[in-house]
Amino acid sequence: MTLTIPPAYSLEEFLKLPETKPASEYINGEILQKPMPKGKHSRLQLRLCNSINENAESQKIAYAFPELRCSFGTRSIVPDIAVFKWSRIPFDADGEPPNDFLLYPDWTIEILSPEQSSNRVIGNILYCLQHGCQLGWLLDPADRSILVFQAGQQPELLQGGDCPSVLPDIHLELTVDMIFGWLKMSDN
Repeated sequence: MTLTIPPAYSLEEFLKLPETKPASEYINGEILQKPMPKGKHSRLQLRLCNSINENAESQKIAYAFPELRCSFGTRSIVPDIAVFKWSRIPFDADGEPPNDFLLYPDWTIEILSPEQSSNRVIGNILYCLQHGCQLGWLLDPADRSILVFQAGQQPELLQGGDCPSVLPDIHLELTVDMIFGWLKMSDN
């Protein structure tokens, strides 16, 4: 006999709670707070969002949102970067993005912080892929690598001059070295 303990909050109840800083996520019936982003994390997040949006926004291909709450299935997560194809952004009647995104991103990007569990972060990427997301990146600033997840494929560990996959129609020519090179602000 299996004993099932109901979660303290349902997803609907969690979504009614006030936001926390840093953000909290709802995973498997638990509320888990993300760590506070630090310097390297913030720098990579900003530069990646800017690079993606510079290449995809003007042509209405996609848009990268930093720290956007995405609630779908049984989870509410806050990827470091959530990229949505333009056609899937649920614009409101005024042509503005809504406050609540009740759908999975097309591409989820996570930047591992030293105090974060890599398995928990990978679990969120895999959850996104199971629900329709096409692509996931896990950046690890400690070893300067990117673990790339694509739906239906084995993960791929990239380093150095490797070029990680991006969403179709987004023309980014970035190598792993270029991305982590952004951390050296005096050279940019």
